[in-house]
Amino acid sequence: MPRPFGFAFSQRPDGTVTITHQGRPAGTLRGARAQKFLAEVESGDAQLVMARWTGAYKHGNERTARNHPRNKA
Repeated sequence: MPRPFGFAFSQRPDGTVTITHQGRPAGTLRGARAQKFLAEVESGDAQLVMARWTGAYKHGNERTARNHPRNKA
């Protein structure tokens, strides 16, 4: 699975955190969720954390789903 890339975040003076992916807004966090996100970004791989928080990451079952009879054309 390729590593996520292209994510960035900015923190506003009011504590709101905006996450972008390749320049487009991907999520906005406020309050306790924003603080938890910032703590997690500081302690881990920032790109992976942002991908996880926005839901833009692979779950590992894509190959299984692609090969399922229901998904065959």
